[in-house]
Amino acid sequence: MPQSAERVLDHATLFREPEYREMLARKRDTMECPASTEAVAAQSDHTRTWAYREKNLAREAVSINPAKACQPLGAVFAAAGFEKTMSFVHGSQGCVAYYRSHLSRHFKEPASAVSSSMTEDAAVFGGLNNMIDGLANTYALYGPKMIAVSTTCMAEVIGDDLQSFIENARVKGSIPQEFDVPYAHTPAFVGSHVDGYDVMIKGVLEHFWDGQERSPNDKINIVPGFDGFCVGNNRELKRILDLMGVSYTLIQDASDQFDTPSDGSFRMYAGGTTLADTAAALNAKATVSLQHWCSRKTLDYAAEKGQETASFHYPLGVGATDELVMKIAALAGVDIPATLDLERGRLVDAIADSQAYLHGKTYAIYGDPDFVHAMARFVMETGGEPTHCLATNGTKAWEEEMQALLSSSPFGKGAKVWAGKDLWHLRSLLFTEPVDLLVGNSYGKYVSRDTGTPLIRLTFPIFDRHHHHRFPLIGYQGGLNLLRTVLDVIFDKLDRDGDVAGETDISFDLTR
Repeated sequence: MPQSAERVLDHATLFREPEYREMLARKRDTMECPASTEAVAAQSDHTRTWAYREKNLAREAVSINPAKACQPLGAVFAAAGFEKTMSFVHGSQGCVAYYRSHLSRHFKEPASAVSSSMTEDAAVFGGLNNMIDGLANTYALYGPKMIAVSTTCMAEVIGDDLQSFIENARVKGSIPQEFDVPYAHTPAFVGSHVDGYDVMIKGVLEHFWDGQERSPNDKINIVPGFDGFCVGNNRELKRILDLMGVSYTLIQDASDQFDTPSDGSFRMYAGGTTLADTAAALNAKATVSLQHWCSRKTLDYAAEKGQETASFHYPLGVGATDELVMKIAALAGVDIPATLDLERGRLVDAIADSQAYLHGKTYAIYGDPDFVHAMARFVMETGGEPTHCLATNGTKAWEEEMQALLSSSPFGKGAKVWAGKDLWHLRSLLFTEPVDLLVGNSYGKYVSRDTGTPLIRLTFPIFDRHHHHRFPLIGYQGGLNLLRTVLDVIFDKLDRDGDVAGETDISFDLTR
C-alpha cells in the first residue's frame, strides 16, 4: 500500500492510488448496481435543462443541500460568546457532536459543548434525570461560571420543560441555588441556526434582566449576530468603536473563544462578554444588532425594557458601514473621527481602481438572510449584478426587503430572490442562467464544480480553506479585505482561462 509512516499521504491523493481505484471500482460493480455510463450522462445532461429546472423549483417534499443549519447550532455558538460559559444541549450525544464538529471544522479550534445524553428511555419517560445528572457533571467537571441550556428535537417532541427541569436540578443539589443557568427552547425541526442564536441571546438577557430595575446610562449594546467571521469582525468592530470613543458592551463576543493561542496552555474558556457586563447591559441607552434576522426577538425584548433599538444587515462595504457608523455616532452623541473618514476614502479609491474588472460581473449569492442582503448591496456598489440571491432560511418578509434593495439600483433590476430554496435549486439556476461568480460557503463547492462557476467563500461554514475567519469583512478595513478576496478569484479565473501557451495566452497579462 502507498500509505506508510514514512510516506503519509493526504486522503485526496491517497484515494487516487491504483489500489484504491481498483477497490472502489470493484465496490461499484459488485455492490452498487450502477447504471450504464450512457444512462448517467443522459440524466446528467437533463439536469442542466430548463425543463428540469421547472420541476426542480416546484419541488416541496424534500430539501437537498439546504444553505442552513438547525437551531441548536446557533444556540451553542451564542453561548460561546459569554464568559466561562458551557453550552449544555438537552438531547442526544450525536446531535451535540454535530454542533461541536461544525464549529471546530470552521474555526479550527475546539468547540466545547456537553449533552444530557438522552436515549430511548428518556424519549419515553422524559429527560428530567438526564438534566439533573448532566448539570451536576457539567458543574463539577468543567468549572463554568454559567451553563447555557438549549434543546434538540427529541426533548422538544416530548415536551420537556427546561425551566422546571433546571429548578428540580437546583433542588436536588446538582448546581448551587444562585448559579446562572439561562435557557432557550431550540427545536431543530423548525427555523434555523439564526433563530437558535436569537432565542439563546434573548434567554441569556432574560436571565439577567428580568425582575431588575433599569437605571439608564449612555452605553450602547452591540449584538453581532451569528457570524462565522466573528474573530476578525468583532475585533474590527471594537477598534472602530474605540476610535469613536463610544461606551459600549459587545453582547456575545466569541472572538477570543475561537482564536486561542498555542502557548502551552489549554483554554476551555477564553474571553467572552463578562456576566457582570451582561447584567449591567440592561441599563444601556440602546441595543444595536449587526444582523437583523439574527436578533428580532432579542431586539423586541430590549425595546420592552425601555431601550432604543436599531438593526443592520451585516455591514459590508461603503454604504452599509456609513449607516452603522452614523447611527452609533448619533446614539452615543460622538463625532466620527477623521481616521474613519480616511479609511472610507481608501475603500472608495480601491473600488474605483478595480472598476474595469468589477463592472458588469454577475453573481449568485447564497447564505443567511443578512449576509445575502449585505453581499448583494456590496456587489451593486462595485457595479456588479447580483443575479440570484438565495437564502434557504429566508422568509417572505426578507424576500420583500431584498426586492426593495435590488430595485434601488440599476445593477439590481434583473436580479431574482429565492427564499426557501436550497443549493440543488441553485444548481439548476446556474445551468440555465449562468453567472460569473458564486458567493457563499464551502457547501457550494459541488455546485461550483458542476457548473464551472468560481466560488468565493465568504460565510459560515468554510471547511476547505483555512483562516478566512481571522480577517474582518465588516467596516471600511474589512471592505478592503472583501474587495481583495473577490478580485483574487476574478484574476485567478482570467489566468486559468489563458494558461495554454500559444493558444489562450495571447493576453496572459503580468500587470493588471
